[in-house]
Amino acid sequence: MNPFSRATVWDLGQKRHDLLIIGGGATGAGIAREAALRGLSVALAERGDFASGTSSRSSRLIHGGLRYLEQRAWHRVRESLAERKILLRTAPHLVRPMEFLFPVFRGDRVSRLKLAAGMALYDLFALGGNVRAHRSLGKRALLDLEPLLRERGLTGGAMYWDAQCDDARLTLATARSAAVAGAALVNYMEVIELNVMAGRVAGAVVRDTLTGAGARIEARLVINATGPWCDRIRRLEDPNAPPVLRPTRGSHVMVPRAKVGHHHAITFLSPLDGRVMFVLPWGDRTYIGTTDTDTEESPEQVEPTEPDVQYLLRSLNALFPSAHLAPEDVTASWAGLRPLIAADPTLGASEVSREHRILRGSGGMLSVAGGKLTTYRRMAVEVVDEATAILSSTGAPRRPTRSRTATEPLPGGKDFPLVQALRLGAEFGLSEHTSEHLLRLYGSEMPDVARLITANRALAGPVHPGHPAIGAQVVHAVRREFARRLDDVMTRRIHLRYETNDQGREAADGVAGLMATELQWSESRRSEEVDRYLREIGGKAGEGAAEPARP
Repeated sequence: MNPFSRATVWDLGQKRHDLLIIGGGATGAGIAREAALRGLSVALAERGDFASGTSSRSSRLIHGGLRYLEQRAWHRVRESLAERKILLRTAPHLVRPMEFLFPVFRGDRVSRLKLAAGMALYDLFALGGNVRAHRSLGKRALLDLEPLLRERGLTGGAMYWDAQCDDARLTLATARSAAVAGAALVNYMEVIELNVMAGRVAGAVVRDTLTGAGARIEARLVINATGPWCDRIRRLEDPNAPPVLRPTRGSHVMVPRAKVGHHHAITFLSPLDGRVMFVLPWGDRTYIGTTDTDTEESPEQVEPTEPDVQYLLRSLNALFPSAHLAPEDVTASWAGLRPLIAADPTLGASEVSREHRILRGSGGMLSVAGGKLTTYRRMAVEVVDEATAILSSTGAPRRPTRSRTATEPLPGGKDFPLVQALRLGAEFGLSEHTSEHLLRLYGSEMPDVARLITANRALAGPVHPGHPAIGAQVVHAVRREFARRLDDVMTRRIHLRYETNDQGREAADGVAGLMATELQWSESRRSEEVDRYLREIGGKAGEGAAEPARP
């Protein structure tokens, strides 16, 4: 059986699983992969698409967290840097080293001396896992590297290394690895209620939101890994369960990189409130983030607010005075809810811990709350360790308990040099730009995408005049990446929504046509998907003419 074919509710309901995981973000996918590689029988239900929540709305960073040094959270820095090292090795196409500059201005709460001490600790905690050691820089050296940086008040700074990631595709690769290991993962499968037997949670009632079909899934243990929806699922087990989350909204905006004129990724303290922010390159675009705002809004409706956008643009304009960015320069924006652990209410949102907690409810369900993208694999190890202990105590057959995810490459994570990718692309008539794009998204799985062109040469054609994506990627997304709706492809598989000035509008109809052939959609269903996608992007920034994007 093709591990990437979408399981039905009937398939999931045919047997009793060791684990039923609710939630298909990075944490849920990570738990599914960890458990399946240890030999457990795993089912996972995700109410939307994989990574459609917080896991595709992050700052796209895998980092140790410099600000944790300020909080003296040494263990968190060490753990994060260790996980960064693992992901750089197991998913090198999706997690890439990046050089950062950290400028210091007169009056900043972080002085040059304090920054230098922090950078030295950062290198030390990396325990040899750094790409390169940091360098302290004077004012002139910084301006030589970034000539458009604000000169007034600049005293110096540092250069250091961290990593940038493709958050959506990292989550997707994790889910695909779980599927290859035997897990049954289904997107667009909503948990309606928990199945409680003799006071214990023993599964769930689910509904396929694409077909309307429903089923009851039995499991020895249910794991709630729903991020900002964690408390909502916990209340299905216990209506009186006290909340454990303090969600904050993190917003980002994307603008043309030429408008900013920067050459490096930049970490800086916002002159508006002193919080740590980032200016990050993404091909010929730049994104700025992030806010950290307490909110009670639903995760389904979270979007950047007008004050969020103004805050981000004003902060960047203060750093690069010649940018003169205005809201009309924003080509895309996104926001997600961070599922932070509720703590001392007197703490500012940026000070709330990024730690995670594993809780066992009154009916035996395990819930994992909090955490961050960088440590999602480590969180999964801890959850599965606890799950195997619980299963063993209930008489379930013992399974291997040694984790393999620190060394097992994610799909596409094997060595595949650029020269080999360019040679392969040339064989199929692809430009160097397109070949580099395919290597960046698929790594060593690039040949799987390119081979689709053999059966249909038309699949070598671009799907959008301003983007290197080709038709073969759409077919691959359906056949091997669980894509079931147009937005799955446009937003999370090939990123047209964020990497074109019209948010992929010009490609929507053609991409839907390719999906319709693969999924046997009717003409009305194809039109519905296009209309739905256009409604989602309608009225938002980025509806101008397309231009080449080089992410």
